Amino acid sequence: MAIKGCCSVVKYLVVLVNLLFWVVGFLIVSLAIWMLSDPTFLISITQNETHYLIALYIFLAVGGLMLVVAFFGCCGAFKESQWMLTSFFCCLLMVLVAELAAGAWAFQNSDKLDNVVRSAVKEAVQTQYGIIPTRTETLDAFQKHYKCCGAEGPNDWKSSAFNNVERPTPSIEISNQPSSYKVPETCCVPNISSEECKRATQMNLVASKTKDAHIFSDGCMDKVVKAIKENVKLICYVGAAIVAIELLTLILSLLLCCAIRRNDNYKH
Repeated sequence: MAIKGCCSVVKYLVVLVNLLFWVVGFLIVSLAIWMLSDPTFLISITQNETHYLIALYIFLAVGGLMLVVAFFGCCGAFKESQWMLTSFFCCLLMVLVAELAAGAWAFQNSDKLDNVVRSAVKEAVQTQYGIIPTRTETLDAFQKHYKCCGAEGPNDWKSSAFNNVERPTPSIEISNQPSSYKVPETCCVPNISSEECKRATQMNLVASKTKDAHIFSDGCMDKVVKAIKENVKLICYVGAAIVAIELLTLILSLLLCCAIRRNDNYKH
């Protein structure tokens, strides 16, 4: 005999929430696959490539686990199966504990985010642009989107690998430094001709102290840091909402499991 009354409402609430989990799990898996296939994704510049890939594979595994959890929850509620609901409860509890642990770790290390991003952008401009294709694509995307040039400004490019300039040592005289350097064409402001952009990217070391109207004067470092922090805030809000929904679902599944057990005892 199927459960009725308030317990029936709880049953369909569990099904509804698990359908939502299935959608979220599918979106996470899709996002992880896109991030793995798109080398210019924002986070890739802030981390070591190996750590970045490990984090994405973990992200992919979490999405897959949510799909499995949602399957157990939906089937367990529809079939009124105690063992499936118990499996769902245990799996969801593990996911919740893992999310809380990850959130605590992220909060504890949040103060390091600013320095990590700044040093990563600076390193990418100085030694990786034009050398590592993924970093080149990422910096080009940043400079176009955020209307910026270099880490702190266009002058960063004069000692970069992009200009084939080795970093100076204390023994090298200032007079040995090049008199001119170039910046990437993505530093050019929009709505100018390609000829104007090419001329503007050839920077004179003496004249570079004055602003060129055809070149973005702001650095990308502060803008990238701000963008990542805004995304982190959004992730925190979404994560808090997901945790609250998961806690509610744990309570509902426990109530449903108890109702099914009482119903089975009544039939016997």
